[in-house]
Amino acid sequence: MTWWCSATRQLWDWTPRAYPGIWLAMALLIGGYVLATIRHVRRVGPTAGERRKWVWFGLGAVVLWVATDWPVGALGAGYLASVHMLQYLLYTLVAAPLLMLGTPDWMVRSLVVRLRLHGALRTLARPVVAGVAFNVVLVATHAPWTVDTFRGSQFGSMALDVIWLLSGFVLWTPLISPLPELRHPSPAVKCVYLFLASGAIPMLPGGILTFASFPLYETYELAPRVGGLSADSDQQLAGIMMKIGNIPVVWAVIFAIFVRWAMSEKDDAGDDLPAGGPPAARPRELA
Repeated sequence: MTWWCSATRQLWDWTPRAYPGIWLAMALLIGGYVLATIRHVRRVGPTAGERRKWVWFGLGAVVLWVATDWPVGALGAGYLASVHMLQYLLYTLVAAPLLMLGTPDWMVRSLVVRLRLHGALRTLARPVVAGVAFNVVLVATHAPWTVDTFRGSQFGSMALDVIWLLSGFVLWTPLISPLPELRHPSPAVKCVYLFLASGAIPMLPGGILTFASFPLYETYELAPRVGGLSADSDQQLAGIMMKIGNIPVVWAVIFAIFVRWAMSEKDDAGDDLPAGGPPAARPRELA
């Protein structure tokens, strides 16, 4: 039984295919979140912003499901390198931050305490460590040997999906971690970190894919063509997506950080003024 999307070398058609492993994984993720939330609400009652977190988590789960299941998952696993790249972007830049925004601190903290991960997370939350780890995963999981080896089996393809999602969590931890102590306090550092880690550095491997003179991935070179897109054009499109596909998310987040930073500076300046407002100008003394 085919339970996870992987390369099959079969001719592509738009007949829907069932992947029970994906459905089971999504059921465990969503079911675990719902059960933990119900128990918490029964014990301490709903907290401020709880419903908003449910919306964020629901959106993240939908994006994760779309990126994993048919047809996106099947196309990315064994037919088109460009859809493979789309999956990566959806996992790391959309699904991961939405799931983090939707996960309350009490849920993460209980898991971290149980598994004794706080020390490791503190290390990973440092911007330099997180940025290096994220880009090491990017390069390693898009190397030709890795793609051709892992995409050929259901377990390997699932492993790539899981690794991408985890690397997305690492990328966003210094910015929006559910645990406040793991977020970096400086807005300027956050902006520089996100620009370098997810904006500038990925342009290098993206350029290699874009300007390579021959297909680098056997999986997608030998796959049955979809939509008349050649292997060379497909790889170039994948490289372009790696180079600039992150721009909307990265710059939107940087803009939001700057706006919040400016508003907080304005509020701090207002708090420093006397209660009656700025002191009146001192009149000149008459000669």
